[in-house]
Amino acid sequence: MTQSVPPPSEGNPFAQQPAAGTPQPTDGNPYAQQPGAAPSPQAPFTPAAGPARNNLALGLVVAVVVALVTAGVYGAIVGATEYEIGYAAVGVGFLIGFAAGKIGGTNPVLPVVSALLSLGAVYLGQLIGIAMIGADELDVSATSLFTEHFDLLTEGWSETADVMTFLFLAIGAFAAFSGAKKAALS
Repeated sequence: MTQSVPPPSEGNPFAQQPAAGTPQPTDGNPYAQQPGAAPSPQAPFTPAAGPARNNLALGLVVAVVVALVTAGVYGAIVGATEYEIGYAAVGVGFLIGFAAGKIGGTNPVLPVVSALLSLGAVYLGQLIGIAMIGADELDVSATSLFTEHFDLLTEGWSETADVMTFLFLAIGAFAAFSGAKKAALS
């Protein structure tokens, strides 16, 4: 069984047609350049726009968004395991700093703001974890416990805070500061 190959224009509106009277190549390639013919003009190369860099405002916005997302993830980890995990606090801080430095660039404000956001994100994550644990014990939703009884959560956090709690806060802040510095240079 043999199939015939349709001309390049059938079904392809972008196919180039040879000019009338132009001989077809003998090797069967209808797109081959004819000897002595002028090369077809090509569009100039324009590179795709790269990611935004050295944009302080965008770097700060991205850092805040990453802080909120990582706080939720850290809170879910604390709530599920009922333990504060230091590596997770390092991850929270590093992700905040990395995002801020990658987008915001080398502005010296970004590492400091990243460290502060990391402190807030780790603290918020611990409160979310306490809300999840308390919700299981009290048979209420964690959302209602978090929104309606926030004062009880902060009181519970301050009663259970120990040296390790503050160490995790400091580790997260250090990871954010150094992550922002490193990401800005890469």
